Amino acid sequence: MTHSKPILLLGYGNPSRGDDALGLLLLEQLPAACVQAVEILTDFQLQIEHALDLKQRQLVLFADASVANTQPIHFSQLHAAMDNSYTTHAMHPVSVMQVYQDIEKVAPPPCFLLTMQAVQFELGDDLSVIAEESLRQAVALVEKLLANPDVTTWQAHTCA
Repeated sequence: MTHSKPILLLGYGNPSRGDDALGLLLLEQLPAACVQAVEILTDFQLQIEHALDLKQRQLVLFADASVANTQPIHFSQLHAAMDNSYTTHAMHPVSVMQVYQDIEKVAPPPCFLLTMQAVQFELGDDLSVIAEESLRQAVALVEKLLANPDVTTWQAHTCA
């Protein structure tokens, strides 16, 4: 499998469940000029097959809603790690990275996680005011990241 685009943006969530749609909405709202050298993938949840999407990438960004966020956005670098999420209905990005490492026998490309603060997840909910602000800040950050797509720049934007 050959990918022509060096950067992967992978947003996930359920568009029918209010704030859970944040990962998908982020990718939809990025200006076209920002995503020319980018492949965009969306899904309801991460699965083991997403490990193959990491092949031949220079940078990967996972984007998701989070009830754990105390601030509108949180941006961090990830490292492959084994956990039990591969046995559940959804995986964590570090597990996807670990599967990649196990399959390919090499470290995955630099991967980052952008989570957006979310509070409403009921079926049919609209986006909350909190989520709208999180989304606004996330779009601004990703525009900055894509303007200078190298690992050092992305690392400089991570939260402590």
